[in-house]
Amino acid sequence: MASGSKGKDNISAIAKHVDAEGYEMPWVEKYRPVLLDDIVGNTDTVERLKVIAEDGNVPHIIISGMPGIGKTTSIHCLAHALLGESYKEGVLELNASDERGIDVVRNKIKSFAQRKVTLPPGRHKIIILDEADSMTAGAQQALRRTMEIYSNTTRFALACNMSNKIIEPIQSRCAILRYSKLKDAEVLKRLKELCEMEDVKHNDAGLSALIFTAEGDMRQAINNLQSTHSGFGFVSQDNVFKICDQPHPIVVRHMIKACQKGEIDDALARINELWDQGYSAVDIVTTVFRVTKGMEELPEVLKLDYIREIGWTHMRILEGVGTLVQLGAMVARLCRVTMPPSSLRL
Repeated sequence: MASGSKGKDNISAIAKHVDAEGYEMPWVEKYRPVLLDDIVGNTDTVERLKVIAEDGNVPHIIISGMPGIGKTTSIHCLAHALLGESYKEGVLELNASDERGIDVVRNKIKSFAQRKVTLPPGRHKIIILDEADSMTAGAQQALRRTMEIYSNTTRFALACNMSNKIIEPIQSRCAILRYSKLKDAEVLKRLKELCEMEDVKHNDAGLSALIFTAEGDMRQAINNLQSTHSGFGFVSQDNVFKICDQPHPIVVRHMIKACQKGEIDDALARINELWDQGYSAVDIVTTVFRVTKGMEELPEVLKLDYIREIGWTHMRILEGVGTLVQLGAMVARLCRVTMPPSSLRL
């Protein structure tokens, strides 16, 4: 993760330019990195991209990973580093979620690959295919031949969530880079930078709540930060959870502690409170898992037992049994884990 003062100046310059247009830009776009040095997280993979940018001979690339961790941004930064001022003429970006049929490959991609463009010496045109795992099988089959024919002048960069949905012939033609989920410390550092640049009033609990709701997704974290700032003017824990509309972890924590003490009535009351607020069974059980996983005060053996029971409940809910009865049964099993056998009437 590299983010020097030069990068900050560059981002600030872009932000001022955008503001001069008179539009209220989403911060995700306003502060989107332009240089490889500004990308947050996945340091080893970004270093490989820097080597490619210096060498200039870029291979076909597939970047896979979760949403919001910098896949598309990395490809754009690489294109900027390779092409410089020729970026607009030398790059074609298509989002396969919208344009994913075989006609797009035959028409748009082929015509761009055939077009003559003046580029820096030793550089190639770059075709960026976002959400490439949404492309139809026929379009992918047509693409593999196009990649071979025009490889002397054009290179392809594919961003996808799951690389196994890209057909193997295309995978074998590409260098595959896998991006992992961003670490909490990396997201926190970036959020603090944005708070400083946008003069956002906040407290540490508010930033922790943003990290909890984002789950390693930088885009989600920044969007939630902007929404909370716009809605309340102050980023606190309660305000973040109001904006994100997730079950409050404090309520869930109280429920788990009640289960640990064997207080079934108190635990059920907490679950009923969340259910009455309109949260779905999936939202509740997912939050219960994440809170349980992060509770350091739970003994390790107990935590393992709890996670097992929560996992079984999650499976049943995903199969379609998302009722309050199912959540109540989970709470009963969690209470039973901690109760001594002598107190159980069998």
